[in-house]
Amino acid sequence: MFRAISRGQRRRDKLDVVYRFGGGNQIEFSGPEPLGADDLRVLQGLVALAGIEDYSAIIEPIAATGEGNTLRTLLEPRWAANQQRVLVVKSSLRKLAKEVGYANPRDTNTVRRCVERLWKVSVIAQVAGQRSGFRLLANYASDALTDGLFVALNPLLTSAIMGTGRHVRIDMTEVRRLNGSITRLLHQRLCAWVDGGQSRVVQLDTLVAYVFPEEASMATHRKRQSRVRKALDELAELGWSINEHAKGRFTIGRPALSR
Repeated sequence: MFRAISRGQRRRDKLDVVYRFGGGNQIEFSGPEPLGADDLRVLQGLVALAGIEDYSAIIEPIAATGEGNTLRTLLEPRWAANQQRVLVVKSSLRKLAKEVGYANPRDTNTVRRCVERLWKVSVIAQVAGQRSGFRLLANYASDALTDGLFVALNPLLTSAIMGTGRHVRIDMTEVRRLNGSITRLLHQRLCAWVDGGQSRVVQLDTLVAYVFPEEASMATHRKRQSRVRKALDELAELGWSINEHAKGRFTIGRPALSR
């Protein structure tokens, strides 16, 4: 869903991605703009804050308050999603910027734009025989005077955060130390593929395709390979083991996760 974004690409392209996995399950994402590493970074921060009790609350299928009912309506739930719980993050743009490691957390305009892009994404999921639909983020409200942020996360994210659905553990300390956009995208994908303390073998061109899904000329492809190699060097500085045991073929090891 997240990919490298070139200059002007957000004006030209749209988000239209389908993930298929075992048992006939699939999740479709669609939106007016493609999502990049900056959007991924902000979503990771929202999910991290949702896992902290002081910044989150649960809205049940039948909300106890008018505010909860409003949020569920703005989530635009369809089918099975009407009977699923959602988590709400109540924080600030500044706190979110700090959580994901922005150098100047007071500059919240970038974070605000990312949250708005994520808000525009629609999701249709067919999982475990149930069909559900909703927005990626149920609602977004930001107060320009107080810097307040109020975001409700969809049922899939909610179940992952609460440990009842498919989920991946990501070290936010690592996320805050990442610099390049290519490294951020690879880090997310590799965390989903390599368990903590384990290693996997992968081709360089497979990593390139994770970040740059569209076809390109040979010259452009070589430049992409070079950018991915630099991203792997950055991961190595974070403690990942990167071993190129044949040209274009790597064994990548992920550090063990702290409990």
